[in-house]
Amino acid sequence: MEFKTRYITPDIKLSCYEDSLFKTEIAFEHHMLVWFISGETKIIQADTSDVFRPGDIFLIPRNRLATIINYPRDGRPHKAVAMHLTVERLKSYYSNIDVRSKGSPQQKICRFSHHPLLQSCMASLIPYFDLQDSFPEHIASLKINEAISILRVIDPAIDQVLAHFDDPGKIDLVDFMEKNFMFNMPLEKFAYLTGRSLSTFNRDFRKKFDALPRQWLTQKRLELAHYQLAGHRKKPAEVYLEVGFEDLSHFSFCFKKHFGYAPTALAHGE
Repeated sequence: MEFKTRYITPDIKLSCYEDSLFKTEIAFEHHMLVWFISGETKIIQADTSDVFRPGDIFLIPRNRLATIINYPRDGRPHKAVAMHLTVERLKSYYSNIDVRSKGSPQQKICRFSHHPLLQSCMASLIPYFDLQDSFPEHIASLKINEAISILRVIDPAIDQVLAHFDDPGKIDLVDFMEKNFMFNMPLEKFAYLTGRSLSTFNRDFRKKFDALPRQWLTQKRLELAHYQLAGHRKKPAEVYLEVGFEDLSHFSFCFKKHFGYAPTALAHGE
């Protein structure tokens, strides 16, 4: 396969990666419904880690920090269909539906693995990716509304996730950062997710932690890596991506500078 991503519309895509792995750290602006075709995906959130395999269907809630690591498996590429459930589309869908809020929506990924209704809906999109002409918007809307309707049949509680349209409010900075420091996100994103402007975030951070954000983040990530290497006997190549580093050599350099020895020393039990 030659392609990496094909789009039916901006909100519906088919991705295919044949490299050894593809990693991203993100807080999606919109909910993401994913049908997994081949390969393997590991998704790490603040307090949980999930592995998804062929046939799995799951919903990643918007504005939730996650590290996503995609792998080819068994000689097949990493391949998945993804559908963005945008706030605008959901507002339109729910405009005539009475949904009573029960507080903040859940933050964890919602699994709907191998459900025949949802799998049939997602699989029906595959032929459209080979269309030479543009895909009609009204048909795309029908397919997305179909997916939303099926989600509501499968899990009535999903309304508390999909029908929650508020931006993040101002939350406890210390609690949020202690749970999410391992995600390598711009400070602007951390500020937004804690309900602050960047200048307010920086000011509040220095007041709470008595440190600059980037220095504190690097130290916390290195300490977590040390714990994983020493306590769980993991290898540096297994750890650096999960603690917020993009490059193994840069991770090793920072680790040795901070602790005075290389991460391989712990991995080898030296």
